[in-house]
Amino acid sequence: MGTVMIVLHVITAVFIVGPMAVIPMTGLRTLRSGNASAVRSLAKSTALFSWLSLLTVLFGFGVAGMWKISMGAWWILVSTIAYVIAFVLSTFVVVPQMRKAADQVEGASAGTKPAAYGAVAAFSGITSLLLLLVVVLMVVH
Repeated sequence: MGTVMIVLHVITAVFIVGPMAVIPMTGLRTLRSGNASAVRSLAKSTALFSWLSLLTVLFGFGVAGMWKISMGAWWILVSTIAYVIAFVLSTFVVVPQMRKAADQVEGASAGTKPAAYGAVAAFSGITSLLLLLVVVLMVVH
């Protein structure tokens, strides 16, 4: 059963957390092209993948429980804190800023970068770096 939990943890990390980190970067390219409806769609996808990423955490805690890994281990604590910050940034900062940027693109002339572009770029970048830290900690330990 422990092997199944590890496989589920890794699969959800790759196919759910990966897109959670990458989709906003695609949104930036789409913002530059001025396609507001595509940005809204990407914001919905980012929100969905962010919420689904909780499955990865659930499976990770399942692995820790089955293998008797202490939840107080420093790398588990750092990974959990980094993930929680990434989840909050993605769900409550990046997604709303993508929606705001889509609204700004809709009312702007072609080729104009929306004011929310910088916030999407900065916070999605921070989210990706935090998720990378989680991956590195999991692989090293």
